[in-house]
Amino acid sequence: MKTIFLWLSFLAAPALYAQEKLPLVYLPLNLTLHFISPEPIQYVDISSKGMVGDLPLKNVFRLKMRDSTVIFSDAVITIIGEKFIAQYHIVPGGAGVPTEIEIVPGDTHPLDVGGIGFSENQLRKLALGIYACRARHPVQKTAAFGIEGKVNQVFTAGDYLFLDIGYRNNTNLKYDPEDFQFKVEDKKVTKATNVQSVELAPVFRLFDIAPFSKSYRNIFVFKKLTFPGNKVLSVELNEKQLSGRVIRINLSYKDILAADTIPN
Repeated sequence: MKTIFLWLSFLAAPALYAQEKLPLVYLPLNLTLHFISPEPIQYVDISSKGMVGDLPLKNVFRLKMRDSTVIFSDAVITIIGEKFIAQYHIVPGGAGVPTEIEIVPGDTHPLDVGGIGFSENQLRKLALGIYACRARHPVQKTAAFGIEGKVNQVFTAGDYLFLDIGYRNNTNLKYDPEDFQFKVEDKKVTKATNVQSVELAPVFRLFDIAPFSKSYRNIFVFKKLTFPGNKVLSVELNEKQLSGRVIRINLSYKDILAADTIPN
């Protein structure tokens, strides 16, 4: 029996040592902890069944005791973001302890997950940098129904394509967009030809779609794409009203190939 106890102690020692090195967080029995992440949380693991957690916001993890009358010893929680992993050693705590825990770089380790690319925060930072710049000459432009549409700039960074798109309303009627549609489709369509169209979804956009009386500008981000020279990347803005003013801008593959690298 003594031999078994010593062997179990030997197995438990590394885990206990690892927990001692983790940031210590106190959880009062009758309160809730909020972990604030610098980027969207992808995954959370709670080592104790006596605790329960959820994600009220994409970058906030909420943790509390499942039963506030039950005393627990300790636990480890693991939080994984787009580019980091963080672990915390949770122990019982009394009143007066912090209930809002900010996940800081010192508590994290970099996470190299294939296929993720830039984090949402990184995409936002790059998009804001583009938004701060004004292009003198648009890449492509169009006009219809008193609305001017322009692709101001096209940039690349890593495996991403950034489109800087703007509109000017020269009418007295407010434009209330329903949605944007991005498609790769045939450059020229004849009645005898079957139209081949592939719809694309941006992985990130800087601002929400909103009505505008005078002007509107936004940055849309896509995974890098290729398409043949007989097709175009169509940017289509649709209006909610029955009048349905549709503004379409076409980008050729040549426009995509001429994209600039985002300056540092």
